[in-house]
Amino acid sequence: MTNVTAQEFGLPSDQGGRDLGIFLPMANGGWILSTTAPRLDGSYDYNRRVALLAEESGFDFIMSMAKWRGYGGRTQHWRYALDSQILMAALAAVTHRVRVVATVHTLLQNPAVTAKMVATLDQVSAGRAGLNVVTGSYKGEFEQMHAWRDDVGHDERYDLADEWIDVVQRLWTEESVTFNGRYFTMQDCQSDPKPARHPFLVCAGTSPKGMRFTADRMDAMFVGGRDDAELAHISRTVKAMARERGRQIRTYTMMTLVIGDTDAAAHAQADLFRSGFDEEACFGMMRAYGFLDQEIGRENAFVQSARSGFMSARIIGSPQTVGTRMIEMLDHCELDGMMLIFPDYLASMPIFAAEIMPRIRNAFPSQIMQLAHAS
Repeated sequence: MTNVTAQEFGLPSDQGGRDLGIFLPMANGGWILSTTAPRLDGSYDYNRRVALLAEESGFDFIMSMAKWRGYGGRTQHWRYALDSQILMAALAAVTHRVRVVATVHTLLQNPAVTAKMVATLDQVSAGRAGLNVVTGSYKGEFEQMHAWRDDVGHDERYDLADEWIDVVQRLWTEESVTFNGRYFTMQDCQSDPKPARHPFLVCAGTSPKGMRFTADRMDAMFVGGRDDAELAHISRTVKAMARERGRQIRTYTMMTLVIGDTDAAAHAQADLFRSGFDEEACFGMMRAYGFLDQEIGRENAFVQSARSGFMSARIIGSPQTVGTRMIEMLDHCELDGMMLIFPDYLASMPIFAAEIMPRIRNAFPSQIMQLAHAS
């Protein structure tokens, strides 16, 4: 039987619990393509308030994406977006407990630059730094700055990312790095200071090549599926791949929660959001993600199913309904946590913290959390 190395990060999942995180609304519009959804401006002030609320409410991590071009439409969705790395450093300075996870694109940012950035974030956060590694990207978004590489296909992007993370991790631990790879070259490259502890690394690659990269290199993986069965299959598969390599990996899924006093009230909210669906922004999003058939100009099945206006999977209902469904998914799909999105963060997070979070903590107790609460 393979011995498994389990890295601990002070998270509930270290000891059998489930991690609950917040996907920060650092771009206007949040994750609902609608003119009738709450108006999230993506500002630093709003994100600071969300981060402080996450800290006070007992969430385990906060994360922001990286975005350089929006999707247009009536809402000009995601046109106004903050820089992920600077934002997370600023939020690390005003929090003391939640893990702070920045996002970087391996096609865009040199690994030596990232190694220095994360080492700085490690100091600012007193060891709470995390990094979301994005290996692919959106051609139109990168072409505007002449940063797209037509010579690097889907699978090759993971080969590039493998070299990239190798350089980063060596710079975090070695005095000097000389590296001659296909994509990167380092000559007596130095990067100090070093992170005080291993930064938390996450990725969302769910293709076979992406899963192998994640199992080899990352500490957690964001997974998705059309239903619980597919979600559970992907979660189990990547965990088995990691075990074969003597590693342990956490699996998370991203989820939008629409919470109302009753199930009917929550569904009425969701219907209101759907009524203001921004079709032009949806088209821009699908074009950026590559989900439009460019030859015949028609929508594929994924595009058709996205016409709800929601940019992620969602749970809609009363606090009782939402909590029950979350516990069911975390258990049956063998997930280690969820990263949560809310239509209105400041209104919904207190409800979640008071009425749903305690149920999840009780359903999946963690020794780490019990000790933290006792102190």
